[in-house]
Amino acid sequence: QVQLVESGGGSVQAGGSLRLSCAISTYTSIPHCMGWFRQSPGKEREWVATIGYTGSTSYVESVKGRFTISEDNTKKIRYLHMNSLKSEDTAMYYCAAAPFISSACSTWNAWGQGRQVTVSS
Repeated sequence: QVQLVESGGGSVQAGGSLRLSCAISTYTSIPHCMGWFRQSPGKEREWVATIGYTGSTSYVESVKGRFTISEDNTKKIRYLHMNSLKSEDTAMYYCAAAPFISSACSTWNAWGQGRQVTVSS
Protein backbone atom coordinates (compact mmCIF):
# COMPACT_ATOMS: atom_id res chain seq x y z
CA GLN A 1 0.00 0.00 0.00
CA VAL A 2 0.97 3.63 -0.33
CA GLN A 3 2.37 5.80 2.44
CA LEU A 4 0.59 8.94 3.54
CA VAL A 5 1.95 12.12 5.09
CA GLU A 6 -0.42 14.44 6.91
CA SER A 7 0.02 18.05 7.90
CA GLY A 8 -2.07 20.87 9.26
CA GLY A 9 -4.55 20.91 12.09
CA GLY A 10 -3.88 22.64 15.39
CA SER A 11 -5.95 24.69 17.80
CA VAL A 12 -8.64 27.23 17.07
CA GLN A 13 -11.58 28.85 18.76
CA ALA A 14 -15.10 27.78 17.92
CA GLY A 15 -16.22 29.25 14.63
CA GLY A 16 -12.72 29.25 13.24
CA SER A 17 -11.16 27.32 10.39
CA LEU A 18 -8.36 24.84 9.94
CA ARG A 19 -7.02 22.80 7.07
CA LEU A 20 -5.60 19.30 6.93
CA SER A 21 -3.60 17.99 4.03
CA CYS A 22 -2.72 14.45 3.10
CA ALA A 23 -0.17 13.48 0.50
CA ILE A 24 0.66 10.14 -1.05
CA SER A 25 4.41 10.04 -0.57
CA THR A 26 5.20 6.87 -2.48
CA TYR A 27 4.98 6.22 -6.19
CA THR A 28 1.95 4.32 -7.35
CA SER A 29 0.28 3.83 -10.70
CA ILE A 30 -2.94 2.81 -8.99
CA PRO A 31 -5.48 5.59 -8.53
CA HIS A 32 -6.60 6.10 -4.96
CA CYS A 33 -9.54 7.48 -3.07
CA MET A 34 -8.77 9.42 0.05
CA GLY A 35 -10.74 9.83 3.22
CA TRP A 36 -10.59 11.31 6.67
CA PHE A 37 -11.55 9.71 9.93
CA ARG A 38 -11.48 11.14 13.44
CA GLN A 39 -11.29 9.75 16.92
CA SER A 40 -11.87 11.41 20.27
CA PRO A 41 -10.75 9.92 23.60
CA GLY A 42 -13.13 7.17 24.65
CA LYS A 43 -14.93 7.09 21.32
CA GLU A 44 -14.71 4.88 18.28
CA ARG A 45 -13.08 6.08 15.10
CA GLU A 46 -15.63 7.92 12.97
CA TRP A 47 -15.64 8.35 9.20
CA VAL A 48 -15.72 12.04 8.26
CA ALA A 49 -15.36 12.44 4.51
CA THR A 50 -14.25 10.77 1.29
CA ILE A 51 -13.11 11.98 -2.10
CA GLY A 52 -13.21 9.46 -4.88
CA TYR A 53 -10.67 9.38 -7.67
CA THR A 54 -13.14 11.06 -10.02
CA GLY A 55 -13.58 13.89 -7.54
CA SER A 56 -16.90 12.91 -6.05
CA THR A 57 -17.17 13.73 -2.35
CA SER A 58 -19.25 12.54 0.56
CA TYR A 59 -19.43 13.73 4.16
CA VAL A 60 -20.83 12.59 7.45
CA GLU A 61 -24.00 14.50 8.25
CA SER A 62 -22.47 16.38 11.18
CA VAL A 63 -19.91 18.17 8.97
CA LYS A 64 -21.94 18.78 5.82
CA GLY A 65 -21.84 22.42 4.84
CA ARG A 66 -18.81 23.07 7.04
CA PHE A 67 -16.09 20.73 5.74
CA THR A 68 -14.99 20.40 2.12
CA ILE A 69 -12.35 18.35 0.35
CA SER A 70 -10.21 19.67 -2.47
CA GLU A 71 -7.30 18.20 -4.38
CA ASP A 72 -4.32 19.31 -6.40
CA ASN A 73 -3.97 18.59 -10.10
CA THR A 74 -1.94 15.45 -9.51
CA LYS A 75 -4.58 13.95 -7.21
CA LYS A 76 -1.73 13.03 -4.91
CA ILE A 77 -2.51 15.71 -2.33
CA ARG A 78 -5.96 16.20 -0.89
CA TYR A 79 -7.08 18.85 1.56
CA LEU A 80 -9.81 18.84 4.18
CA HIS A 81 -11.00 22.39 4.74
CA MET A 82 -12.78 22.71 8.06
CA ASN A 83 -14.88 25.80 8.64
CA SER A 84 -17.26 26.89 11.40
CA LEU A 85 -15.52 24.50 13.73
CA LYS A 86 -17.30 23.35 16.86
CA SER A 87 -15.95 21.95 20.10
CA GLU A 88 -17.36 18.57 19.16
CA ASP A 89 -15.02 18.51 16.15
CA THR A 90 -12.09 18.16 18.55
CA ALA A 91 -10.35 14.89 17.75
CA MET A 92 -7.34 13.24 16.22
CA TYR A 93 -7.89 13.24 12.47
CA TYR A 94 -6.47 10.50 10.28
CA CYS A 95 -6.35 10.44 6.51
CA ALA A 96 -6.63 7.12 4.73
CA ALA A 97 -6.25 5.85 1.19
CA ALA A 98 -8.08 3.13 -0.70
CA PRO A 99 -7.32 1.86 -4.18
CA PHE A 100 -9.87 3.00 -6.75
CA ILE A 101 -10.92 -0.23 -8.44
CA SER A 102 -13.82 -0.85 -10.81
CA SER A 103 -15.00 2.74 -10.39
CA ALA A 104 -15.26 2.44 -6.63
CA CYS A 105 -13.16 2.92 -3.51
CA SER A 106 -12.02 -0.40 -2.13
CA THR A 107 -10.62 -1.10 1.33
CA TRP A 108 -8.88 1.62 3.32
CA ASN A 109 -5.41 0.08 3.48
CA ALA A 110 -3.10 3.01 4.21
CA TRP A 111 -3.27 5.49 7.06
CA GLY A 112 -1.59 8.75 7.93
CA GLN A 113 0.02 9.42 11.28
CA GLY A 114 -2.84 11.57 12.55
CA ARG A 115 -3.16 15.27 13.27
CA GLN A 116 -4.76 16.79 16.33
CA VAL A 117 -7.57 19.29 15.91
CA THR A 118 -8.64 21.12 19.04
CA VAL A 119 -11.55 23.54 19.07
CA SER A 120 -12.09 25.62 22.17
CA SER A 121 -15.42 27.16 23.00
